[in-house]
Amino acid sequence: MPDYLHARWPDFLAALQAAARADAELAAFAANADCRFRLVAGERVAEFVFVPGSSFLITEEIRDKTPAFVLEAPVAVWEKFFSNPPPAPFHGIYAMKMRVPEFKVAGSELALAQNMHLVRRVLEIGREVVNGVQEKKNSAPKAGTKESIRAGYVWIEFEGRPSRIYYEEAGAGRDLLCLHTAGSDSRQFYKLLNDAGLGAEWRMVAFDLPWHGKSLPPEGAPIGEWDLTTERYVAAIEAVIEALGLRRPVLLGSSMAGQICLEMALRWGERLGGVIACEASERIVGREVPWTRHPHVNESVFVPEWVHGLMAPQSPPERVREIWWEYSQGGYGVFWGDIRFYGREWDARERVGHIDTKKCPVLMLTGEYDYSCTPEISRATAAKIPGAEFEVMRGMGHFPMAENPDLFLEYLRPALAKLRAR
Repeated sequence: MPDYLHARWPDFLAALQAAARADAELAAFAANADCRFRLVAGERVAEFVFVPGSSFLITEEIRDKTPAFVLEAPVAVWEKFFSNPPPAPFHGIYAMKMRVPEFKVAGSELALAQNMHLVRRVLEIGREVVNGVQEKKNSAPKAGTKESIRAGYVWIEFEGRPSRIYYEEAGAGRDLLCLHTAGSDSRQFYKLLNDAGLGAEWRMVAFDLPWHGKSLPPEGAPIGEWDLTTERYVAAIEAVIEALGLRRPVLLGSSMAGQICLEMALRWGERLGGVIACEASERIVGREVPWTRHPHVNESVFVPEWVHGLMAPQSPPERVREIWWEYSQGGYGVFWGDIRFYGREWDARERVGHIDTKKCPVLMLTGEYDYSCTPEISRATAAKIPGAEFEVMRGMGHFPMAENPDLFLEYLRPALAKLRAR
């Protein structure tokens, strides 16, 4: 890799331009793009130019026209970024922006948000140029395969309004309630719900919160008013547990759902069979994202790009694309409203220590590539909960059940076995 950032820099840029021009995904992203940005690696500089109706251009020639933004870091930082796999948190632009002090963004943050899909994809291609394209195995089921998931709708009363909730379930046995992440829906769990091993011991249920996925807004609720709070979240979960007749369910959730797992363990105690809180902590700061509801930013492109960097680079491309697409379909303002809970309203620093793990066991799992709720942050929270257990999930990011379900099962199965033994 060092040769590419020194002696072979011109060759690298030429190979990157050729590969980028041949990439179908970048071509779709760049169809109407109008953007110029600069990458600075020590003394090496490259300009990336997207012009509507023209070929994509990468050049070392610095022209008078000022780029919209500049991505700058020492060579050592870019060496880590372009390695395969890159170490955390050098795997994505926003990961480095938040967790790598030597990495800087100059110029328009708005322009970066507007064009993050271009930046992410072209630099991904750069990593492929350096390391070679990895062979992708087709793991899709054969045509005609019928899944075992059962789907339905149930009506609940939510804040005094009737609300139609979509849910999916599979398997039989003890109840396992799966809670989706901010701005997403129950599709995140379809791989787990189709796992025959889990289905033999667990009745797995996943539902869409009001406003999310196939759950409509509550009747009469104003469009765009969604703003998640701890009380709203608890009320929705309680209503679904009652409506579906779940008995002492184990709760499984990641990110904001991992946070609410801790809240439910504190409030419900003996009424739960335990919680598996992934990517969870007592408090997260700095995660509100103004661009997710900005009038000059395409929400359906920026939100999936924002979450893309939270996934591990080793995650199967098919699963990563699924998550990107699911987030692209989110309702107006829903991700924004969820993140206000996750990054502002939720604060359990004075309360997590009161969770009684003798009544409700607490298991915490966090992916090593999660730069939002890092393993260190989760570990510190687990240390405040007497009897809680914590483990780092190697090669995983912020969405373990969806981005790499096969690897996640290696951590989930032992966790569920512990709860069954209790």
